Amino acid sequence: MKHASAHAPLPSPPSLAALQDLLRSSGLRSTAARLAVLGYLHETHTPNSHAQMFDALGDRGFDRATIYRNLMDLAEAGIVRRTDLGDHVWRFELVRGVAGSRHTEEHPHFVCLDCGGGVCLPGLSLELHGIGGAPRSVGENKITVQLKGLCDNCS
Repeated sequence: MKHASAHAPLPSPPSLAALQDLLRSSGLRSTAARLAVLGYLHETHTPNSHAQMFDALGDRGFDRATIYRNLMDLAEAGIVRRTDLGDHVWRFELVRGVAGSRHTEEHPHFVCLDCGGGVCLPGLSLELHGIGGAPRSVGENKITVQLKGLCDNCS
């Protein structure tokens, strides 16, 4: 694996108007719940589960079903991506270029073996050379890469 840039500057938060334009250009209505979900995903820079999103946004008056429906709508529109970090829990993250996201199209994740936390590793890339007999999906980059170990808090 290669590390592209150690400390890429974080993008500035998108304006409310930019988020509204993004939703409308994707064929979605601009609602308070969708704006809250997009804003939260932009702030965290890590894959978040539906439960984490509810814990963060529930006090704003959004129920679990509303947050889930909006996550699914945003995923269907291609604004967010669903990621499984190996524990059968969908986590959601912004897609590259969406609302200033620094994610690449596909990128590896680090998963802590103790606490289960996940972190995006957008500056890493994997080069595959001479893999004979590998499934076609490997050559088409339709695979996921996960690094597992102990995070700083658990080690």
